[in-house]
Amino acid sequence: MTLLKNALRTATATAMLMGMSATAFAQDVTIKMHQFLPAQANVPKLVLDVWAKNVEESSDGRIKVDHYPSMQLGGKPPELIDQAIDGVADVVWTVAGYSPGRFPQAEVFELPFMMTNAEATSRAYWEYAEKNMFDSDYKDFKVLGVWVHGPGLIHSAEPIESLEDMNGKKLRGPTRIITQMLGDLGATPVGMPVPAIPEALSKGVIDGAVIPWEVTEMLKVPEMVHNHTTFGDEALYTTAFVFAMNKEKYESLPDDLKAAIDENSGADFSAFAGKTQAASDQPGRESAQELGNNIITLPPEEVARWKEAAQPTIEQWIANMDDKGFDGQAVFEEAKALIEKHTDE
Repeated sequence: MTLLKNALRTATATAMLMGMSATAFAQDVTIKMHQFLPAQANVPKLVLDVWAKNVEESSDGRIKVDHYPSMQLGGKPPELIDQAIDGVADVVWTVAGYSPGRFPQAEVFELPFMMTNAEATSRAYWEYAEKNMFDSDYKDFKVLGVWVHGPGLIHSAEPIESLEDMNGKKLRGPTRIITQMLGDLGATPVGMPVPAIPEALSKGVIDGAVIPWEVTEMLKVPEMVHNHTTFGDEALYTTAFVFAMNKEKYESLPDDLKAAIDENSGADFSAFAGKTQAASDQPGRESAQELGNNIITLPPEEVARWKEAAQPTIEQWIANMDDKGFDGQAVFEEAKALIEKHTDE
């Protein structure tokens, strides 16, 4: 009888331990994070890996983030947002405009000469998106962050010192709005994701590209083209990013693990991401200077000519938004007011 009782006690204790272990194991989560740049590039290294580390620490190690750079889970950059929706990846970082026209409200932040600085514009983008996009454009995924990069500029084989120099130049643009702007400025726009730029330059498919300074070193652009056209205190354009999570994956988490993700995402994270990305512009510029490249700063009167030439891009976008059932002018004015508010803070 004693042996039987001891055996029962042992079996009960083992079952309890197994149950506790199963419960603990069930609450440990691995998140697959997928994006299009190499791991050593600035955004993966200085933004995405920081987010992952903070989430892991906030969860006391119960969340593990596995980072898959350079499209290691397969597919092409324009497919990333659907990978988040379908669960191929749990979290993705991508360019909203890689799906042309799919997220029309995000395009407002990419309009010519719209942004002021990346931190303020990223805060404005988050505030606008939270109010207007989470239940519409971005309804199919959990939004972790939205931000923009620093001032976009032109990198070209031949110098671009005036608006007339744009005529006939084949220039890469990242999104629908920016390629339209390049066309309105007189260039021949060629749309492509950023990883395709080096090969396109080397093969002469394009004469140059618009990208921020921060990504030029990783792509070796200053070694391939030697002219860089800047716009003083103005920003020719920027690009709207989205950092998204599969909704089902998020909802499957216990509340404390949701909290670990939430406290490291949102408005402050978006502002941090934009500010951090823009802070990496200076090393990129310095690298071009060390190579002896030609850095052109357009004078204010020339910038004014570019602004006038780019105005049709804004007008056409407003008209397109009206056709989609939005009040295009109202969207434009709301976004501009939010950027001004956060710039003045």
